[in-house]
Amino acid sequence: MESLGDILKRLQRQSISARGELPTEWLEAADATSLEPVCPTCKGSGWVRHDVPPTHSEFGKAFSCVCQRNADDNQVLARLHRFSNMGMLASITFENSNPTGRAITTEGRARFINALALSQSYAQSPHGTILFSGGSGTGKTHLAAAIANRLMVKGDPVFFAFVPDLLDHLRSSYGPEKGLTYDELFEQIKNIPVLVLDDLGNHSGTPWAEEKLYQVLNHRYLTNLPTIITTGVAVDRLDARLQSRVLDPRTSQIVELGGGSRTGVTGVGVIEPELLKQMSFDSFDLTGRGSDAQGRQTLQAAITFARAFAEQPEGWLVLVGDSGSGKTHLAIAIANERLKRGEEIFFAFVPDLLDHLRYTFSPDSRITYDELFDRIKQTPLLVLDDLGAQTSSAWATEKLYQIIVHRHNAKLPTIITTRAIPMDPQDPIASRLADARLVTVVPILAPDYRQQGNGGAVRPRDQRTR
Repeated sequence: MESLGDILKRLQRQSISARGELPTEWLEAADATSLEPVCPTCKGSGWVRHDVPPTHSEFGKAFSCVCQRNADDNQVLARLHRFSNMGMLASITFENSNPTGRAITTEGRARFINALALSQSYAQSPHGTILFSGGSGTGKTHLAAAIANRLMVKGDPVFFAFVPDLLDHLRSSYGPEKGLTYDELFEQIKNIPVLVLDDLGNHSGTPWAEEKLYQVLNHRYLTNLPTIITTGVAVDRLDARLQSRVLDPRTSQIVELGGGSRTGVTGVGVIEPELLKQMSFDSFDLTGRGSDAQGRQTLQAAITFARAFAEQPEGWLVLVGDSGSGKTHLAIAIANERLKRGEEIFFAFVPDLLDHLRYTFSPDSRITYDELFDRIKQTPLLVLDDLGAQTSSAWATEKLYQIIVHRHNAKLPTIITTRAIPMDPQDPIASRLADARLVTVVPILAPDYRQQGNGGAVRPRDQRTR
């Protein structure tokens, strides 16, 4: 009969697909441990439960197996690590964690510092549920792993499960040829002294999956067993019954880590690191490369307005000019300055933004349309690059109008670059951009500095500027 340890090791190997390859030496060591004899009492888990009625004081509690009591501390920890399904996460500790995380914004760092303190407190006295909610790269799984590893040092058995893989394994355990029955595996998962559910919400939301997760969380809720959860989706998007078990303030802590890390990440809302490196105020060319005196004056005026806006973003700044005149360069230079001060920026090339919004209607999208749309409307500083370059469908016009109206009414700082201000009186966006009480329009009359002019050569740092 296949032991629980072997079953869980297979589940661990399944989980590699979601976490990348484990080091070869780790896998070889894991293979070697499978040759060790498995305790017939605890099936290799290192813990047992007493068969007592629900009213008994020991109901639901885990106790060390006799095999643990007969082993030294190093053997116990090695056995717990093998059982835990932690894999390469086993090396993560509070001691080797960056105390401010990977966030580059002041708010992001503050959130991680708070989350780290709560994690250390939970590891000191684990009970009930701690749920980490946040975007990719915010440190959710890192903190969950640090708690799990601290608890294993103390001798507490832990099982770590990537939720989609766990559900797949439970489905497979229905098979008649399986050594460990579905009921046995399900009971082990429900009653493990410490359970880590990683990426809750990233599973196929079938009725069966939601029912299984509810059964696990409900049991652990009623018995107050320590449960560590990470999720990359808004908590209010989880199944309603799951919410009832993970949001109860009497038994749960919710730790919000905010949006995803901006470090080294490209995608909607994020400025590519190479553009941030290239496009600063210091690298902006004021000569206009072939521009006449008027063109150079507009460049000087544009950088003056841009620097002032970067110092204190208020109202809207609309930079108008032909392709290559430097308007995007200045918009990114402003974003650069605000990012250095820890402010959140949402930067979007308008045609790409609309493509992303369309995609969020797809069932394959991991972010909902409402979630992305609300983020765009509410972000502290929005940069809409190349307004007017999008396909002018009714849908596109309506979405942009909704964004612009909301930010106009709320007077939220916004930067827009465009080749021309819309003048059609029937255009719903035109009237908002014409509001001189909020909007500062800065024309740039310099020619495209990617084109050679007066014998000037195109410099590499200018080649991507719009």
